[in-house]
Amino acid sequence: MIKRAVDGKRDAQQILYQRYAGKLLAVSKRYARTDFEAEDILQDSFVKVFLYLKNFKGDCPLEFWIKRIVINTALKHQRANRHLMVTDQDEEWDEASDHDSIDSQFAYEELLQLVRELPPRYQAVFNLYAIEGFSHKEIGEMLEITESTSKSQYSRARASLRQALLRLKKQYHERVTG
Repeated sequence: MIKRAVDGKRDAQQILYQRYAGKLLAVSKRYARTDFEAEDILQDSFVKVFLYLKNFKGDCPLEFWIKRIVINTALKHQRANRHLMVTDQDEEWDEASDHDSIDSQFAYEELLQLVRELPPRYQAVFNLYAIEGFSHKEIGEMLEITESTSKSQYSRARASLRQALLRLKKQYHERVTG
């Protein structure tokens, strides 16, 4: 199928797209501010996938290779909008008290919306560290920031999310006990 997609066979490309688009749209949504922006990132990513598929060596699962393209495309999109980003260089934050977990009563869409409301740089660092599993050193290299800035922005993202969750919880309880 990969060979057929490389050769430009639309049916093979469509099968690849259909197989991975759903999962990867969820990835792009974590980096985007809106669903429309996430769809743009996904489309741009698949253009790159089909352009560079001939370079895929098979040394990792295809899904992982495509996911990396989606993440890089999302980060490139954020860099293009850098003037909108918060950048607190080298400010350290204490993560010691930052061990609370997300309350399971919230729906995925509610949590996704909270992540989307983060400043773009915080959103990127949070996703790369908490969701994708990259180290702060790797994130620093990807975003062209220092490792300590990555740690600081991750900590701020978590603190912001914690406050937003508390507000949601309070609103929920007010509606229920109304």
